[in-house]
This record gives sequence, C-alpha cells and structure tokens, in this order.
Amino acid sequence: MAGKRGKGVKMEKIREVFRLALNNKMSYREIARSCNISHVSVGNYLDRLGHDITYSQIDALADEQLRQLLQRSHVNIKDKERTLPDWQLIHQELKKKGVTRRLLWQEYKEEHPDGYQLTQFYELYNQWRKRLNPSMRQTHKAGEKLFVDYAGMTVSIKDKMTGKIKEAQIFVAVLGASNYTYADASWSQNLPNWIESHIRAFEFFEGVPKVVVPDNLKSGVSAVCRYEPDINKSYLDMAIHYGVAIIPARVRKPKDKAKAEVGVQIVERWILAALRKETFFSLHQLNHRIRELLIDLNQRPMQRLKESRLTLFKSLDKPELMALAQTRYEFAQWKKAKVNIDYHIELDRHYYSVPYKLIHEEVLIRFTTKMVEIFYRNRRVASHLRNSSIGRHTTINEHMPINHREYQEWSPSKILNWASEVGEATKKVVERIMNQRKYPEQGYRSCLGILRLGKKYTNQRLEAACHRALIFDGYQYRSIKLILEKGLDREVFQSKPEENEIKHPNVRGGEYFH
Repeated sequence: MAGKRGKGVKMEKIREVFRLALNNKMSYREIARSCNISHVSVGNYLDRLGHDITYSQIDALADEQLRQLLQRSHVNIKDKERTLPDWQLIHQELKKKGVTRRLLWQEYKEEHPDGYQLTQFYELYNQWRKRLNPSMRQTHKAGEKLFVDYAGMTVSIKDKMTGKIKEAQIFVAVLGASNYTYADASWSQNLPNWIESHIRAFEFFEGVPKVVVPDNLKSGVSAVCRYEPDINKSYLDMAIHYGVAIIPARVRKPKDKAKAEVGVQIVERWILAALRKETFFSLHQLNHRIRELLIDLNQRPMQRLKESRLTLFKSLDKPELMALAQTRYEFAQWKKAKVNIDYHIELDRHYYSVPYKLIHEEVLIRFTTKMVEIFYRNRRVASHLRNSSIGRHTTINEHMPINHREYQEWSPSKILNWASEVGEATKKVVERIMNQRKYPEQGYRSCLGILRLGKKYTNQRLEAACHRALIFDGYQYRSIKLILEKGLDREVFQSKPEENEIKHPNVRGGEYFH
C-alpha cells in the first residue's frame, strides 16, 4: 500500500479512511489521527479512488474487491511540479469581508488546473499560518467536536440494606462551540459504561457531533501513543453506528483536551460540590439530581460571554449536529477466534457454527447480549442468537459439508479407531460422546482433546482414567483431565463398568460408526 508508514495497513483501517473522508468530510490530518496512520498515506489512498464513487459503494465491496480496485486505480503518479499559492496574498485577502478559503482556492485552480486540491490547499495554508503565529488560538466550529472525560471527584452511594458505601464515577461531555455540558453517573469507567454514557450524551443533545475527543482513557483507546493512539474496536463500532469520528487527545498536549478539563472543573464546582451534603441510595436517584443541576448550569449566563450555554447551544451547535441514528446502539464486544475442525467457534463455552470451508481460519466474533455475529475478512459469514448453554452447540445445517465428504479424514470411524488403539474404555468414552450429539462432528473437539491427553500422561494412564470415568458416568473431557491431574487413575477398583447400553431413539449404536 501507499506510503512508507502506510505499508501493511489493514483493510479495516483503509475503509475507515474512506468513511471519514467521504461521509464526514474530514481533513487528511484529522483522518490520520483518527486512523493511526500518516496523513501522506491518507492522501495516497484517496488519490486512488477517483471522484465518482461513494462510501456505500466501497462498503459493499469485499476486502479482495477493494484491494483490486485500489491496485487498478494506482497509477505511477510522480509528484508533479505544482505552483505554490502566494500565501502572503491569500492571508491578506482572507481579511476582507465575504472572502473565504474555498473562494480563493477556486480562483487559484482556475489559474493552475494542476494545482493542489482543496484539502491540501487548506493544510498547506494552515502550516504557513502556524509559522506566523505559533500560539494560534483554537477555534471550535459549531457542531464539530464533543470533548469527553471523567471527573476526578466521585459521589458516594449508600446501600440501604448493608450501609456499605460505593463510589460512582462521573462522566462529562462538553460541546466545543457552545460549552453546552452533559454529565451522568455510572458504577465504573469500564468499556460498557463508557460507551453507554456517550449514547446518553448524544440523546441529551438530540444530535451527534462530527468528532468525539476523548482523553487517552483505556476504555476508549486500546494502545496509548502520543501521535498514533489506536481506538478500541467496540468504541469504534459505536462511532460507526452514529457516524462520528474518534480523535483522542494527544499525550502532553493540554490544548487538545482543554475544553474537557474546563468542563470537568465546572461540573465539579457547580454540581458535585453542591451534592456533597446529600445522601443517595441509588444510581438512578443520583442521575436524576445531576440532571436537575445540569439544567441550572446550562441556563446560567457565562461570566465573560454574558450568554448561557443553552442559548449558544440553540444558536450554534444544535443546528449543525448530525441526526441521531434511527436505532439505539447496543453494546457489542469483539473477539478473535479460530474455526475448529468441527466448523464451530467457541464463545463463553458455547459453540456456534460457521461455513465449513472456513475450518482453521481466523475470524472475528461480534457479540451482544442477544446476538453473535461472525466476520471473515470484513464480511459477515454467520449470525446466531446468543445461547448461554455451556458445552452445547448452535448449528445451522447450511454450514455443514454435504455428507461431510470433504473432510473424511475426521470421520467418526477414524476417531474410534484411534481411541481403540488406546484401549477399550477409551473407545467407549469416545463413542458415548459422539452418541450424545445431534451430529457426531459436534463431538470431535472433545474426543480429540481426550486422545491428546495420552501424549501428556501416556496411553496407559488415559485408558485407566477412561475406565474410572465410565464407572462414575463422567465421560467428559474435563472429568478425564481432572482424574489424570489428581492421579486418581492409579486407584484400583473392584467393580467393572456396566455394559448396559443407553436406550434412547436419538442415541446411535456402535455399529453406526462402522
């Protein structure tokens, strides 16, 4: 891929570059900070796209299709000699009433058709202006940025039954242009509470900003770096749902988070300090009281501007905020997994099927309290209702190979033959495990795990452990492993395992596997 620092960039991150550029109309440097790549790489990726493509069209492409598109679009463009604008003249022209940077860029392009594009024009001018005025004051555009952080102070909540005190964490969000402020309480600063507070803030504002600026909090930023922080995947998932960009504040750059720090001070001074003598018995009660004090805070005229935050919010930020998503975001977590030979992945000790052709491939699991989705190369390949049954399988028939012919090397008869090489008791354990499953393939994982114990403890000890497991009707992998770990397989029993077969219409006989 283009750019020295952009080499090896994942397709997921390249897609985010296109989303922020095409949907959010962000500058190269803002995209670079959000995506943790260089602004040069951002420009190279966007130069390859052309002008007649939308983000929805890009999102519909599989990773391989997008890669081919970028390769086809990549022409060996050497940096052409471009005429640099007269920044001194442009700087003077901008002081005139009604003159904008876009107008000056259009005039520049009329004279120099091969000159810099709009975003590059803006970037170069900003660089030139910073050299004139290194301490340039930050200007926040209406509806653009929301600054978020946690207050240093906490609020005590008392349990009515036990009298124990628990400290609630206070989340603070401040809009850049109007200083309109939101705050709420949660039990911790963990990822679910962090994201839920963002959602409540968006609903409080009745709209969504273009950019959210968090401090380098572990909940939101998975890898803290001064220049290139990586965004937590669940946090990014929420951002994509609402169409916002996440640009973390840089380490040791106080101007990046000054708005949030001032907002935290205001909340501590006018809300938390006012609550210090009150007693709360629930999080709901505390949040109700915070909401009452927020109304007063936002309606109070600010000392210097002589206008309230609410008045400025209505005239500045509110009209520019993006609309809320039609559906409320449901917190989702992500996990990597490798597809096992039984074409299932494991999540919280439950097993979900994926198309059998993905055996041994690495996939991403996105899971909520209700759903489990499995992605391979940025495409969803399976979707299941969440199931909390431990040790059970959720299988879609279409995910199975036709008669399992493609993977006969893992046939039930072959696994039984391996087990019989260890001993008769081991064979019976393996047979009973596969008998209990709707499909024998769902027992492969447990059977192979048991057979591998012979490599660690010897086949003789494994056979003795299986013999004991049959006596106690505990022929699961965990039971046999525990017997071996505790050395219980060395104990001698007078009784022999019963030979009575289980009678049930859904249970197969041993001849089924031969």
